Order: sequence, then C-alpha cells, then structure tokens
Amino acid sequence: MGYRETFEEWISNDYFDAKTKEELLAIRNDEKEVEDRFYKDLEFGTGGLRGIIGAGINRMNVYTVRRASQGLANYIIKNAGEEGKKKGVAISYDNRRMSPEFADETALCLNANGIKAYVFDSLRPTPELSYALRTLKCIAGVMVTASHNPPEYNGYKVYWEDGAQVTPPHDTGIIAEVNAITDLSTVKAMDKEEAKKAGLYNVIGSDIDDSYMAELKKQIIHPEVIKAVADDIKIVYTPFHGTGNVPVRRILEELGFKNVYIVKEQEDPDPEFTTLVYPNPEDPRAFELALKLAKEKDADIVMATDPDADRLGIYAKDSKTGEYIPFTGNMSGMLIGEYILRERTANGTMPKDPAFVTTIVTTNLAHAVTKAYGVKEIDVLTGFKYIGEQIKIFEQTGSNNYVFGLEESYGCLAGTHARDKDAVVAVMMLAEVAAYCKKQGITIWDMMISMYEKYGYYKESQLAITKKGKEGLEEIAQMMEKLRNDPPAEFGDLKVEKFYDYKTGKTKDLKSGEEGTTGLPVSNVLYFELENDSWCCARPSGTEPKIKFYMGIKGTSLDDAAAKLDALTEAVKAHI
Repeated sequence: MGYRETFEEWISNDYFDAKTKEELLAIRNDEKEVEDRFYKDLEFGTGGLRGIIGAGINRMNVYTVRRASQGLANYIIKNAGEEGKKKGVAISYDNRRMSPEFADETALCLNANGIKAYVFDSLRPTPELSYALRTLKCIAGVMVTASHNPPEYNGYKVYWEDGAQVTPPHDTGIIAEVNAITDLSTVKAMDKEEAKKAGLYNVIGSDIDDSYMAELKKQIIHPEVIKAVADDIKIVYTPFHGTGNVPVRRILEELGFKNVYIVKEQEDPDPEFTTLVYPNPEDPRAFELALKLAKEKDADIVMATDPDADRLGIYAKDSKTGEYIPFTGNMSGMLIGEYILRERTANGTMPKDPAFVTTIVTTNLAHAVTKAYGVKEIDVLTGFKYIGEQIKIFEQTGSNNYVFGLEESYGCLAGTHARDKDAVVAVMMLAEVAAYCKKQGITIWDMMISMYEKYGYYKESQLAITKKGKEGLEEIAQMMEKLRNDPPAEFGDLKVEKFYDYKTGKTKDLKSGEEGTTGLPVSNVLYFELENDSWCCARPSGTEPKIKFYMGIKGTSLDDAAAKLDALTEAVKAHI
C-alpha cells in the first residue's frame, strides 16, 4: 500500500478518532507533508520509538504507541509466558507533550494482554525507571521521553529485566513483533478503572523515590569533605523544565549542601521549553539563565540536567579569570571517573577486578587514566545500554566489578543501582568533587587542567549532519557506503592506522595489512584509528535523520589540542 492509500485509510477508518482525522484533513493537499507522515511506519528501532508528535503512521501518537506496546506484550508473552505477565512492566514518563497519555496507553495495552503495569504517579527521570523495574522485579520497562530533542518530539524507550535498554536478542525480537502488526485496529486496549480493579494497573509512589535516594548516597566517598565545606560551596542548578528538579534538589539537600540556587525560570515542568532554544546540556545557549545566576551568586559550579535527567552538562569557574568554562561530557565524566579511581584506590575501597566501561566514541583519556590505576577498561558500542549490559555480564560471570561507566554524550553512571546513564547520581558525584576541590582551595577547572597535565590534553568534538525526509535517509546511506567501500588512507596530516567496520565485524591494520574482527555486535558504524592517539568515527543516528562524525585528538597544551582538533574536523568535512 502506498503512502496516499495509507493516508486515505486513516481518514476513512472508524478506528481513528475525529481529532486525528481533522488534523490529517487539514494537510490533505500538502503532498510533501502527507508523504512524510505516511511513506513509512515510525520505526521501532533497537531502543524503541522516537519521532515528531502528530497524526500519521510515521509520527508519535496513541496509535503508534499502542502498536509498539502490543508488540512488546506479544514478545513478553511468547518469551516469558505467565511468569512474565505477573512480573509486569514498569512505566515512567517525562514532561513532554502527551507523555502522561502515552504512558497510560502503554499500560492499558499491556493490561489488555493480561500483563501487569506499574506506572509512576507523576513524571520521573529515566534512571529512576531503570532502578524501579529492577527493584520491583519487572520483566521490562518503558520510559516515555524524547530526551533532549526539541519540543515537537516524543519517544518510547524499552528496557528489559536487567534494567538496561534492550539489547540482542530482545531488541530484534521486539522489533519483529511490532513490525508483524499491520492492522492497527487489532491492537488491544482496556478501560483504566477496569484495569485497576483487576489489579493490572498499579501506581508507583514515594517508596521507590526513597530507596532510589538511599542507593545514590552509597556512592559518596568523602561525606566528611562535603560536611566541611557545605556552608561555603555554591551550586547553581537547572532542570531545563524536566524531571531532574525534585530528585536533584532532594539529594543535594540531604547530603548537606546549603547553597543550591535553582534557575527559577526553568524550574517547573514545561513541555514547550519556552526558555530554551534546545533543551540539551550540550548547547551553550541553554545555559544563559544559569550562568547569569551563577555570576550573581558567585557560584563554584553550574549544573544542568536534560528533560529526562539522564544527561548532565556543567560549567565551572576558572580560578585565574573568574570566568565559567564549559565542560564536554567527556570532561565531566572523566573528572568523576578519575576521582572515583583515585580516592577508592587511596582509601582501599576499590573492588577486586575493577572495570571501567566506555563506548568506542568516548575520549581516549579513559585509556590513559585506567592504565594509570591498573583498572580494566572495556569499550562497547555507542549507546549506554551496552554499558548497562556489561554490568549484567559481570554479575553473571563474576569476571569483573563495575566501578564506573561513561559515554561522550554527557552520560555516566556511578554505582549499579541503575543500568542507564544517571544525571542525578552524576550531579551528586560532581558536587562531591567540587567540595573536594573547594577544601583544597582549587576549582573543578583547576582539577581538569591537572588531569590534562598528567595524562595529556585530550580533546574531542562531533559533527552532525541532518538530512530530513526520505531523500535524506538515502543520502546518509550513500555517505556511509562511500566511506565503507573506499575508506580514506588519511584525514589531513593524520594517517589511518586501523579501520573498523562494525557492520561487517571486520578490522584492517593499514600498516601490516593484517585483518581481524571487532568482537562487538553488528552496527552500522565505521571507526578510523589514526596516528598520534587520534581517531574519528562515522555513525548514522538510529532515531533521527542525521549522521554523526565523532573525532578525538591528543595535544600538548589547550591551544595545541584545539588546533589539532580543528584540523581534523576540516579533514573530515573534506571527505564528506
């Protein structure tokens, strides 16, 4: 069936409500818009759904959410049977448009299939969903969020019983079940009151909040240091209108931090993100209000969590100039990671066979730091679910003990209470690091410079290219095939030493000609290991119409690192 036929089906079938039909009739004569909404199904990828909210099979709406939920229900029943139905599914949601409605649609579809649902009574962060489903011993979890995307987006992330986003074979199994549903009217639904009476729809309240907070506090290394400077250190925090506001303020208050200043304009939930161009801690524009408040209060550190509170962005004061310096996710993550390794080594609390987990596009500074402390570093594919999966593997095999994990996209996890990146615990740990610095008479920026001086000036960036619509996806595919079939021998002045194709699982050493395997799952990713501890990587997004190029270098100073990274970025642009 072509896109126009599918469109006509939506406006004529009684299954679709009047509001949906009204929205579609308004765009009936806009052929480009009709095509974009109906040329394909909204793809249920390896992590779930993400798309623009609206009517159509290629949009986020109650019908596509129900379809995804029916596919998940079918998978649970086929693979976990009655036991899986009894274990149930934990569901949380953020502050976005339609998030509460999508959460309920998910629960009631599951309920109609005889599967219990545990739904939070109000918005909660992604990491708390991961924690809740493990605490409640659920078979799966769903987080309704589009993370840091613009306000017109929403999404649907699926987790399995280990608390991590689904990985093989569960991800491909669920995808197959979702794709098998071709008639949306066959999807099951249930009345909410009936579901409650049947004991299928259950509400999660403050008990999980309390135990989650208790788990976070177990990660604190030096409570005495926090106590010593609690009256002096000043913290500015903004939740970007999202889910971090309540848990972040609570954990900082309970730890004893006295001077925590909230950006009032961004404190309350707001699905329109009216004070932000883009609700992403990677965007410097998002910090304008926070930095203004920081200067008024003479704050030591500025922190922001994204809408679902799994990512953290920070600025810290330069003690020499008094200016606030932005940190990348690699920088803030490695500050926490190195602090944990250093202090746990010093006080004898490092576990046996410690492991530090990163992704293939995370800073090479991690290699240097873990080597210095004799800690095993494990690199996994991009996506925090693969870091969470390693924790499960460690527990099953007894091979290692997880100490810390981070990815470049402003996400990290201290502890194993969750199996996804956790900005709430990251705020807590960075507040402790800031307190440690304060007691020493230095700032977090001073500590970052000390790390660079010790290990090398590692610097990274990325280049994202968006190509919208059907033609855009085709262009991205062509870019990848060109790089795959005719890989460059150098990027600017940097020679390619080794080429990794994670789609074929093959590697090639360009100096010796020796071929090998990546040892990681199949993924449409190309990685170029360059000379002088430099690298670049090409990866199309699984949820957005864009392709990302990641790059990293090692310099001898801040200026040298910046110049080398600029040169590599220009070289990458030349190849695309």
